[in-house]
Amino acid sequence: MSKFINGKIKIEIKKDLFSDELNEDIKLIFSDESKKVLKSGLEIWKYYHSKDNINANSSLYDIKEYFQGRNEKTDKMNSKSNDAIYSNLMINLKDNLKILAKKIEPKIYEYGFLLP
Repeated sequence: MSKFINGKIKIEIKKDLFSDELNEDIKLIFSDESKKVLKSGLEIWKYYHSKDNINANSSLYDIKEYFQGRNEKTDKMNSKSNDAIYSNLMINLKDNLKILAKKIEPKIYEYGFLLP
């Protein structure tokens, strides 16, 4: 994953016997909106890892379950947490995701992922 984020992915070029083209690294350029999403996700990850008795391989779902807990009657995850710091970090992440989604939405139709 770190190779992907740092742009160390090789371009696959079909070569023939007479080609002088070399494989080059693709430099990924992240938008400011996506950088904010990554940064806010990292803040949640850091906060989670500052706690005791955690799973080092946790996903965002596991982190949410750790802070929000589960309802004993229905065994569903609670919608809120009593941890104010976690709650603020999640609000920040959700706000940044909404901004990124607004930026991506027109491109879904432009690139033909969905028909208008």
